[in-house]
Amino acid sequence: MTRPAVAEGVFAWSSAAGLRPVEDPGTGERLLVADSWLVRDGRVRGLDRHRDRFVRSCAECDGPPEHRLSEFWRAMTAALPRTGEWFPRVELTSHHVRLRLRHAPPLGSAVEVWAVGQPDPRTVPRRKGPDLDTLARLRARAAEAGAQEAVLVNPSGVVLEAATTSVLWWEDDTLCLPPPRLPVLPGVTVALIQDRAERLGIGVAHRERTLTELTDREVWLVNALHGIRPVTRWAGGPATAGTAVRAPEWRKWLDKEVPEPLGSG
Repeated sequence: MTRPAVAEGVFAWSSAAGLRPVEDPGTGERLLVADSWLVRDGRVRGLDRHRDRFVRSCAECDGPPEHRLSEFWRAMTAALPRTGEWFPRVELTSHHVRLRLRHAPPLGSAVEVWAVGQPDPRTVPRRKGPDLDTLARLRARAAEAGAQEAVLVNPSGVVLEAATTSVLWWEDDTLCLPPPRLPVLPGVTVALIQDRAERLGIGVAHRERTLTELTDREVWLVNALHGIRPVTRWAGGPATAGTAVRAPEWRKWLDKEVPEPLGSG
């Protein structure tokens, strides 16, 4: 198939026509599933894991059968640029399976977080896609408070995750994260970090913590775009940020050792 020009755009897919450029429908289609990742000079972290999550999520929505999604995935992967920094998103909508090809935004190495814990507004917390607009509005409110992210909490005040990131933290030498029974998105980057911790013999624990209980701890916000960002300030909340002792070495590992080449397509 022919790769789209290296430019931002939306490309709908069909088994007959492959990927073809289309006008951005905006709000005209209901977004059922989305998945995205950073492509840096043709290298990606955990692309197979993103594929598996996307396929599982599509199955939850009675989307195309897996063999059709596999065809789409091969076409999409072949179409991704091999130079520059990109932030593509694959989507299942009420009408199409498509690729949204985007340049990557500026990447951050640390993050300030709006610590006024927000009640979780998501309707489908374990599936990425349907709640993206709601979460974007929440991040806009965080920006008004001088932060880049906002923390979501359950009715008891327990930290779940942030608007576009998973939350990890350290308690002594133990890497901690919210229990999977809570409504959290299964993060690809979190899984990569957990795998490394287990290989190194580092304890990993699922614990319920409020924002106050995270005070003075090293806390990371983690996603496929930015990788690991230590929290350097909690804006407007009770917590103070701990020193990022471990983050530099883990960021170096994640950025340099983990990404794999896309292949020739």
